Amino acid sequence: MTPSNTLAASLALAGLAALPASAQTPPDLPRLAIDPSDISVIGVSSGGYMATQLAVAWPERFQGLGVLAAGPWSCARGALRLALGQCMTDRLGEPDLDELATRHAGYLRRDLVGQPEDLARLRLFIWHGGEDEVMAPGLSEALAEQFRGWLADPDDQLLLLKSEEVGHGWPIGLRAKPVPATELADCHVGEGSHLLACDLDIAGQALEFVHGELEPPADEASGRLISFDQGEVADAKGLADSGYLYIPEVCDEGGCGLTMALHGCGMGAEQIDDTFVRYNGLNEWADTNRRVVIYPQVETSMANPQGCFDWWGYAESTWQLDPLHDSRQGTQVSALMAMLERLEESPGD
Repeated sequence: MTPSNTLAASLALAGLAALPASAQTPPDLPRLAIDPSDISVIGVSSGGYMATQLAVAWPERFQGLGVLAAGPWSCARGALRLALGQCMTDRLGEPDLDELATRHAGYLRRDLVGQPEDLARLRLFIWHGGEDEVMAPGLSEALAEQFRGWLADPDDQLLLLKSEEVGHGWPIGLRAKPVPATELADCHVGEGSHLLACDLDIAGQALEFVHGELEPPADEASGRLISFDQGEVADAKGLADSGYLYIPEVCDEGGCGLTMALHGCGMGAEQIDDTFVRYNGLNEWADTNRRVVIYPQVETSMANPQGCFDWWGYAESTWQLDPLHDSRQGTQVSALMAMLERLEESPGD
């Protein structure tokens, strides 16, 4: 997540070397007998775009989704030019929702997305900072308009919030054990870790809208935050060797819900270590509400120098005129779904 006027420049600097990977292979993703009826996905920026791609591709697998600082499904349509000019800024105009509807209808005919009746029952939480200079705030309104045409009862199932004087990122609330100031970004500006010191518990608001009233979060996360081997589950272009998993003690027994949290560009472990996975606020809510949180990770590359989830098609075959990154056949979509399937399995499977 870099300002829009620097992302293009970053692409030109794609030859920068990545941090060396650890020589020690992390353990396999465990089987935790997750409740398949209690799964949500939430993401910020590029992770927000990916969260929407997952939910539209497989709506029957999710109870709902949260999208922070991102725009409508399939906004870029496989074109970096559109990603930069319509899906981050409005330099090329606003996203064409009619064109996206046509794309969705074509995917539906080819069984590349979920059925309309499954999509219609989702719950969608959308948030955007009013001073966001990376993703134009109007993009969240385009996402809301798109989903109003899909949801059965958008007045009940959709919540769109905008926080004025807040920049680009993921706001976090005050806690009994404060987050180190060095890990936070300025609420109004963003940048850095993009965890915004705004005293705004977006994690809690999103979870409660999607899943209903929850128990208050713990003062301090007390579960296990572990790394796992992403490549052992699914070998997808662009994903890092390791991901993270947060497991409250009670969830070792199985039957817990699951939230998949997707970082934004520049927010992966390669760039900011475990800052996002440790301090975004989801873990404290997970402790008191029987939820596991999985944090897949993306690595930087020449095609993806900022370590973004694939929302414009970089992870698909270079010869494809119409990459299917935003469908059931997308390589990263398939890998993330494989992680969910592993967590749903029982330990003895």
